[in-house]
Amino acid sequence: MSFSSIVILTGAGISAESGVDTFRDKGGIWSKVDLQDVATPQGFKRDPERVHAFYNDRRAGLKTVRPNAAHRALARLEAEFIGSVLVVTQNIDNLHERAGTKHLLHMHGELTKVFCTKCGTHRDEHGDLTTFDYCSQCGATGTLRPDIVWFGEMPYHMDEIHEALHRCDLFIAIGTSGSVYPAAGFVEEAHAIGAHTVELNLEPTEHDSAFDEVRRGRATELVPAYVEELLLS
Repeated sequence: MSFSSIVILTGAGISAESGVDTFRDKGGIWSKVDLQDVATPQGFKRDPERVHAFYNDRRAGLKTVRPNAAHRALARLEAEFIGSVLVVTQNIDNLHERAGTKHLLHMHGELTKVFCTKCGTHRDEHGDLTTFDYCSQCGATGTLRPDIVWFGEMPYHMDEIHEALHRCDLFIAIGTSGSVYPAAGFVEEAHAIGAHTVELNLEPTEHDSAFDEVRRGRATELVPAYVEELLLS
């Protein structure tokens, strides 16, 4: 089976093997921290110092992790595949780009970016953020927040993602639980236009039956092997 347009959705499972803390798994971040305090606009308004401290810790943690074999395999697929490859990630880490992936959309934002709630300017940020920082564009102080899509906010790049799903002939979901919308509905969108759909995941998910093909195992083993198959087909 050969393909010409691939859309890949990645979730926490692909970065977990690099040592990135997951949010929803048993023992994950949301079992230790109330998401209402650190992942909502209301929480930021109540206690911006706490929110900044939480994401400063997450940002600092990126310096201790490295892309793994699964990240590198997807970068190889993009570089060598004769056709289009788009990686859509639910992850806020920067491991895909550090592995070499260039055609990449972060639908839930990025740890290494901030934006100004006053003027809407987005910029890179690799250090700590505080309520005393000012926006280099409009000069306002205390208006910068992590460039993360919080609960109740619309994910980024949805128009571009839907367009890609409607023209792909292969959709792959890697390391994602399939429990969070709108990403959980991507497999149905791809199916609707006749795309072949594949799930690569460590454990069963709620949407197993929606996929044409399901493979179980570690992302660092499954993804390089599947990429090799695609490049040889």
